[in-house]
Amino acid sequence: MFDNLTERLTQTLRSVTGQAKLTEDNIKGTLREVRMALLEADVALPVVKAFINSVKERAVGQEVSKSLSPGQVFVKIVNEELVKVMGEANAELDLATQPPAVLMMAGLQGAGKTTSVAKLARYLKERKKKKVLVVSADIYRPAAIRQLETLAGEVGVEFFPSTAEQDPVDIAEAAIQHARIKAFDILIVDTAGRLHVDEDMMQEIKRLHASVKPVETLFVVDSMTGQDAANTARAFNEVLPLTGVILTKTDGDARGGAALSVRHITGKPIKFLGVGEKTDALEPFHPDRVASRILGMGDVLSLIEEAEHKIDKAKAEKFAKKITKGKGFDLEDFREQIQQMHNMGGMMSMLEKLPGMGQMVQAAQAAQAEKGIQQMVTIINSMTPHERRNPDVISGSRKRRIAMGSGTQIQDVNRLLKQHKQMAKMMKKFGSKSGMAKLARGMKGMMPPGMGGGGGFPRF
Repeated sequence: MFDNLTERLTQTLRSVTGQAKLTEDNIKGTLREVRMALLEADVALPVVKAFINSVKERAVGQEVSKSLSPGQVFVKIVNEELVKVMGEANAELDLATQPPAVLMMAGLQGAGKTTSVAKLARYLKERKKKKVLVVSADIYRPAAIRQLETLAGEVGVEFFPSTAEQDPVDIAEAAIQHARIKAFDILIVDTAGRLHVDEDMMQEIKRLHASVKPVETLFVVDSMTGQDAANTARAFNEVLPLTGVILTKTDGDARGGAALSVRHITGKPIKFLGVGEKTDALEPFHPDRVASRILGMGDVLSLIEEAEHKIDKAKAEKFAKKITKGKGFDLEDFREQIQQMHNMGGMMSMLEKLPGMGQMVQAAQAAQAEKGIQQMVTIINSMTPHERRNPDVISGSRKRRIAMGSGTQIQDVNRLLKQHKQMAKMMKKFGSKSGMAKLARGMKGMMPPGMGGGGGFPRF
């Protein structure tokens, strides 16, 4: 998300960062570029106007003129105003109520509502340690009921059964009763969606809301609809007391206009971002971190949190002990490290969150790099356990067999073995006393071409 906006804004702001003095003229030119970048990102016009006015007011005031580095202060102002537009701080779910806390999901058909119910259930179960029950009140689409039942099984939460013959209010009230009896902390109610906002839909959801009295009413909206997402959220908010928004499909949205428009237009905070198809692809929305990412400053905090939740700690500790004892780094270890990186969304997802890496990600040709990493796993899987533990035994005839088994060329196998040898050398240095300094130097050589290194990752 924000790829296009990040590229435009970082180029625009670079021209003003080094300015010894900011004048009305050079601010005017920069703000014009910023305005165009926001409009191209499909940010709603009222939001763009308010944002530009706020930045201009602060930039031409005392705040900048008294600074020793006006250009950098200008970038800081843009960053702070972006945070303000998106809602200042992360708005957590309000779960402080007598259990079960009822969460109701609303939205149009196709926005990813049912999938978001499963993602949120998993998030609450794994991160907040809550006992979660889910129910579908979408009586118009029996397939949606079956879908939620399947997803509930996948994420390990209980599903309360319902049928298309029942009334949505009866379904929800029965689920609440069951949740009370079985001591569930949270009940998530999935509601019916429509292809557009219509009166019947609104009356039904108002009736359902009045009956279940949810502590959170979350509007699920497709970020790829741009400023229409914010307008739809406003239409819902006029008839339903929304408490927050979940933006879905943000991994496919290179513009990011919805994220910058929703809060300003609806007055409701974005609480979560859907960042992929998998059930763990849901992130709490932190305006400060997102603003930092937009301006190419990275998002290291989110990267650390992701690592804490998605890296297998037991395996990581076992690997660390093995390396520090100098026991070597074989191809099974190499494969394990690639899999851990894949669990965190892949190399490109990680690089996007590192400061200054925004533009380099494109230079590294994301899709091809990911394809290359998956190919490496396929090659390693085509080896015998003995070959993986003892790469030195892989002769010419073995290489031919491995290449045939993995559907690759012998040069691909050679490239992988060379990569592994480089990594093994780095790990050996890591095990020594001066390991960290040497490891840092070694890492530079392992970086993909165009990212400050000699080209360790394969070029496909």
